[in-house]
Amino acid sequence: MSPKLLPLISQIGTRHGSRAFRTCQLKCANQCDHAEPNTSGNEHIQTVLQSAFSRRGMLKIGAAGVAAAGVGALASSIPAAADMTATGADKGNGAFPGFGQRGDLTHGVVPPNRKDDIVIPNGYDQAVIIAWGDPVEEGAPKFDANKQSAAAQAKQFGYNNDYTMIVPLKDDRKALLVCNHEYTDENLMFPTGKYDAKTIAGIGLAAHGMSVVGIERVGRSGQWRRDKSGTRYNRRITATTKFDVVGPAAADPRVGKVAYGTFGNCAGGVTPWGTILSGEENFNGYYDVTGAVPAQYATSYKRYGVPTTVTKSAREWSIVDARFDLTTTPTEAFRSGWVVEVDPYDPKATPKKRTMLGRLKHEGATTTITADGRIAVYLGDDERGEYIYKFVSAGKYDENNRKANFGLLDEGTLYVARFTGDGTEDGLFDGTGQWIALTTDKKSFIDGMSVADVLIDTRLAADKVGATRMDRPEDIERNPVNGRVYAALTNNSNRGGTFAVDEANPLAKSHTRATLDGPLVEQSGNRNGYILELTEEGDDAARTSFFWTLFLVCGDPTAQETYFGGYDKTKVSPISCPDNVSFDGSGNLWISTDGNVLGSNDGIFTVPVAGPKRGQVKQFLSVPFGSEACGPLVSEDDKTAFVAVQHPGETDTATFENPSSTWPHTHPFPRPAISCVWRKDGARVGS
Repeated sequence: MSPKLLPLISQIGTRHGSRAFRTCQLKCANQCDHAEPNTSGNEHIQTVLQSAFSRRGMLKIGAAGVAAAGVGALASSIPAAADMTATGADKGNGAFPGFGQRGDLTHGVVPPNRKDDIVIPNGYDQAVIIAWGDPVEEGAPKFDANKQSAAAQAKQFGYNNDYTMIVPLKDDRKALLVCNHEYTDENLMFPTGKYDAKTIAGIGLAAHGMSVVGIERVGRSGQWRRDKSGTRYNRRITATTKFDVVGPAAADPRVGKVAYGTFGNCAGGVTPWGTILSGEENFNGYYDVTGAVPAQYATSYKRYGVPTTVTKSAREWSIVDARFDLTTTPTEAFRSGWVVEVDPYDPKATPKKRTMLGRLKHEGATTTITADGRIAVYLGDDERGEYIYKFVSAGKYDENNRKANFGLLDEGTLYVARFTGDGTEDGLFDGTGQWIALTTDKKSFIDGMSVADVLIDTRLAADKVGATRMDRPEDIERNPVNGRVYAALTNNSNRGGTFAVDEANPLAKSHTRATLDGPLVEQSGNRNGYILELTEEGDDAARTSFFWTLFLVCGDPTAQETYFGGYDKTKVSPISCPDNVSFDGSGNLWISTDGNVLGSNDGIFTVPVAGPKRGQVKQFLSVPFGSEACGPLVSEDDKTAFVAVQHPGETDTATFENPSSTWPHTHPFPRPAISCVWRKDGARVGS
């Protein structure tokens, strides 16, 4: 058997911060190195940010002065920015009753580092709950990298765990852990030359998807471990599992009522009725093209980055499953890019692909209940220049009848966001916005597009209504304490290239940034990302208007362009590339990062969103070398923080035999895994 490394890496280095070329190629088919699929010319968020400054007459020092001063220097110099954290008088941007009374973030700060381990504050402990290859379903063999098969992997914990959720069982000492398995790295999974291409492809198909695993609490502490006594709920979902396709687009021949498999799953959400939503994200990089594809699909393919000419994907799954050859099965690409719903309490239930939530590169799908009892779902399309969406159900949530809620996500209205700068003299870096209706389950609002057209080609529909292009909108979640919505805009590495530089946007200019190896100069673009804070009218998720403010401009606190909610920048941790967000019981924001540009490992950070410490970013933990921090998740009792460590040691030169990491140090090669962190004294994490 000939050695096989997938894929061949032509360049060595960290093109995208801490990410290796290999990560970019395997995770998203190098989307940041390609032209943006969005060529609509719609207004970009950077233009909106410029308007937020210039329309209120703040730019009085001239273009050259703005470039030198930076966004953060301007924003932090405005007294009103500090006032809002104390009074709450301005559009809901203040302290909340009870906030901070039991939720002050007093944990120690983890410094930037490159250690091959999870680094946590003093007074805390940690443990791995489950790792790649551990048994999930009954009959799963013991993990052995030299004796892997597709059948074995289909019963074992999958690779590259991402979104993680814990749902309760009747026994409060036990719960179900549900997580996504986003992608595989065959370079690190297999001994060189051990398996042939078809075996590798078959194992790869089985290593994607999702897992449902029983876990149990250790004593009364915050530690959790895999429930080795077994549970009837344990389940693996793979890239070959049967799915029912439901909602208005299911009747369209491009999609149909049955699909097989889910892959590229990134973030997700949990519904009020306890099902798990998982977003299919970078699906475009999984298809081969061996000949011609139908001309009528070319526009749609191009808009989603799906190949239209002869192409071999990194994994070449078509050698074992012909549906991954778009020349053979051209409609297969339309069966991915959806939000899937899995019932963790019923392992025999067929999972669903919910077409009413639109087809895009879903980072996730997070839910909330509107003022009148309906369900709202927030959705981010994770690519440069893409949009933020929201769905609001037609029907109301019934807390007394779980099954009555199972169809709520099939009927309602799908919206896309448009942001505008605020012309008032409030002294804040803010603006207003509208949720623009694209379609209901019965009526399209886009000329020339049917309901199915809008849901299948959601990006094209959003282009037509002038939605605002964003810098990689990832996780979007509503804070259960203050009712505001927080959106992670991870970065835009092409700021200053395709996206214009303007006088209120110094983030595209070459600037000095600090690293663990000393300062260096980089043409970075918006490489560190933002956190946007949205307040919907009346704090009601069903409303179609909102107010927004820029909460964080991430990066090195010593850099002029950074901004931390108006907080003293000498007292915050550096943070780069926010990816996912979550909240503890007090409403504090927890942020995980992916692709740190500042020279250290990624991690999880905490930050109050109100009170005198609003904007005080503190690093809570760092993840092992070469990995991405996924999650974060804080348990309902606030005693445990969960982190999913994805792609540890994924560097361009690493192989199974010569790894860059061995975390979690159970084998001489790395294994993606989910860990828990808790306080040794049993108190709440973070405080």
